[in-house]
Amino acid sequence: MRILITGGAGFLGARLAREILKRGQLNGQTVKQLVIADLFPAPADLLADPRVQGHAGPMLEQGDLFKSGFDGVFHLASAVSGECELDFDLGLRSNVDSSRLLLDSIRASGKVSRLVFASSVAVFGPDAANPMPALVADTTLPTPQTSYGTHKLMIEYMVADYTRKGYIDGRAARLMTVAVRPGKPNGAASSFFSGIIREPLAGTPTTCPVDASVSHPISSPGNTVHGLITVFEASREAFGGRMALNLPGLNVKVSEMLAALEKVAGPAVRARVTFQKDERIAGIVDNWAKGCTFERAHALGLKADASYEAIIEQYIEDCKSRPGYPAEALNGLK
Repeated sequence: MRILITGGAGFLGARLAREILKRGQLNGQTVKQLVIADLFPAPADLLADPRVQGHAGPMLEQGDLFKSGFDGVFHLASAVSGECELDFDLGLRSNVDSSRLLLDSIRASGKVSRLVFASSVAVFGPDAANPMPALVADTTLPTPQTSYGTHKLMIEYMVADYTRKGYIDGRAARLMTVAVRPGKPNGAASSFFSGIIREPLAGTPTTCPVDASVSHPISSPGNTVHGLITVFEASREAFGGRMALNLPGLNVKVSEMLAALEKVAGPAVRARVTFQKDERIAGIVDNWAKGCTFERAHALGLKADASYEAIIEQYIEDCKSRPGYPAEALNGLK
């Protein structure tokens, strides 16, 4: 198999790439080449693998690569929520225009690729004509309230229509917010969900920009990658149609996240988190789903993480053993 990962140099894409290389196969077929396309070069450990081919540069300049024919595609590349709100045109170029180029290039290749699109829980939002339920389901009508969520929904429908026409075998999976992410905060409005765990564990004080009562669905990086691979390997019939499904996550409040941090790492670590409301971030988050259900994903055998404590423990273990996690990530535990 020849596999493409867009956004494969990023945190989640690189983790997905490492997992695919570790397995060595998808759907019972050997992965002979893994192509990583991203704005930035892929991590050195991935480029050192002879099966990996890296391509760095804007997606809108990589059409020839996308036309070269792939058995499978994981489309993860995108501008994140905060960036899209601050720069409308950047969001359209990075998300909608780039995705259209990718899909049209695959169509032009003449090879019907199986494609998994990483959509987002951000497609859901409250609207006067469509009140958002307490728990959004696979079948809840999406009414996104951010440009990022709107882009994701637009691409979901493009993937579904290109699949209907037979140009691709597409399936879209709505990711819950992935935490805990390593490194520095990014431009995503959801970045603080990782920051309120990551920074205290590193010994750095941090502020939470929303109220402790805020609830949101969260998934660990490992569980998210497992979900993406499972969706790729699912048959068309098992996936259950062309429309997107919700990947599993834990529906947890910020207060419960911090209680889990104290349970795992102790009160001194928890005390490094204080609250300082950011009206811009809080306003964005207030329009997000408070929780989700995951019936179609459960039918594929997927489950949420066992607990938020388990998510924190996964991060701690990753910091001790995985590439891409800084050495000082656990300084706060010393």
